Amino acid sequence: MVFVLDVGNTNIVLGIYKDKELMVEWRLSTDYKKTSDEYMIEVSQLFNYSKIDVNEVSGVIISSVVPNIMYSLEHMVRKFFNKKPLVVGPGVKTGINIKYDNPKEVGADRIVNAVAAHEMYKSSLVIIDFGTATTFCAVGKNGDYIGGTICPGIKISSDALFQRAAKLPKVELVKPDTVICKNTVSSMQAGIIYGYIGQVDYIVTKIKQEMEAMGESCPIVVATGGLANLIAEGSTVIDKVVPYLTLEGLRIIYEKNKE
Repeated sequence: MVFVLDVGNTNIVLGIYKDKELMVEWRLSTDYKKTSDEYMIEVSQLFNYSKIDVNEVSGVIISSVVPNIMYSLEHMVRKFFNKKPLVVGPGVKTGINIKYDNPKEVGADRIVNAVAAHEMYKSSLVIIDFGTATTFCAVGKNGDYIGGTICPGIKISSDALFQRAAKLPKVELVKPDTVICKNTVSSMQAGIIYGYIGQVDYIVTKIKQEMEAMGESCPIVVATGGLANLIAEGSTVIDKVVPYLTLEGLRIIYEKNKE
């Protein structure tokens, strides 16, 4: 079994793979103040709750966009699993050719998503990851990471509206049936959700136009992340929603590097 960890700015998503099957998936809050022992206790409780024997874990792989948490996590892995984790970064084989001006600037999660989607579809791709930030990545049919766009995540946008406008309440991220609303809460929900759908559709349309000019015709648009389904319901451009795309990418990268 392989233990995979995707460390984001808000949550750490953890999973256990047996061969190519995702057996279980968990989430922890990202907290760089926690010690390796605190993380070890949390991970141990998850393993016990799911009745998984830690001794059956043959390897561990981590991708992270939060550098200051890595010491605690790597130390936890060494202590709890008695293994050195594979950390996605320079020198790790991915099969993706990064065309960024500075390849080191590309977030590990974006590369991992590209690996998974390329393996799944073998096509030109636009990958959208709805996380703390929303990332749009253009990937060529031959596995070239062409580039992309980063914008504030939908929760960041919602929180900013609540924090900066004195009379506006904090609202649940639910899509109203109409855009013309009769109360403040629904009006905010409509503006946030439908406005974000419009942003996604416009950015993806522009990316597809630029990709097609490069010879990357008819890219498949793949969405992942916690709010992917909510946005995909109203979007006209999203073709596929893959909830655990990043975890799948981590499994694939581990297989490429396990020797």
